[in-house]
Amino acid sequence: MKTIRKIHSLWIAFKAVISTLYFSSICIYQCYRHRPLSDINRTIRNWAQSMLAIVKLSYHVYNPHNVTPTAHRAWIIMSNHSSLYDIPLIFMALPGNIRMVTKKELFDIPVWGHAMKACKFIAIDRKNSTQAIEDLKIAQKQMEEEGVIPWVSPEGTRSRDGKLNPFKAGGFFLALQTNAIIIPVGIRGARDILPAKTLDVCLHANVEVHIGEPIDTSEYSIQTRKALIHTVRESIKSLADITE
Repeated sequence: MKTIRKIHSLWIAFKAVISTLYFSSICIYQCYRHRPLSDINRTIRNWAQSMLAIVKLSYHVYNPHNVTPTAHRAWIIMSNHSSLYDIPLIFMALPGNIRMVTKKELFDIPVWGHAMKACKFIAIDRKNSTQAIEDLKIAQKQMEEEGVIPWVSPEGTRSRDGKLNPFKAGGFFLALQTNAIIIPVGIRGARDILPAKTLDVCLHANVEVHIGEPIDTSEYSIQTRKALIHTVRESIKSLADITE
């Protein structure tokens, strides 16, 4: 039984890799041909949709405040992070030029890393604080000049137990520097699809994506950033239905 489950998981992983390579190649071509961001966004969401279809995932987006990012302000998405499938779920849940903020090591992955770089995903050097500051400046420029909406995982990495890890400050500095509106998002059930550090894939999972009331960082400052972090953390915790 374990052997069958392992083969099944490897088959799903193989399909996910093929899908990622296919759509990454399209993104690289579109960026090379200077296609509009709308075309690139569509390709990214087609990839996200394919990733969810491979595991036969059912999801529902709850957006009671009708949150839709607009062009007149900078926006940043922040969510809990317990599964790799949080990534395609975020792309499907909200519109706009969403780009993931992630560790720079992922940009070394053949094809996919090239595609992320071409599509202006945001690399952060977690091992070099000086470089990380420069990386955030690049992110700020993309937000202000190109309307990029970064998706930040304040935890910095996936949670192994589904609870919230301590929040890191980098994304909040970026939000304050750009006077951004933070969209808190709570993802429920994604950890069941593929828990961190395993290859045990669960099909037919039901996931909920809860989009919370936007938090305007213009009401905060660098001096009151701890209050901002607390507010965002409490919002995400509630939206994700996490108890601590």
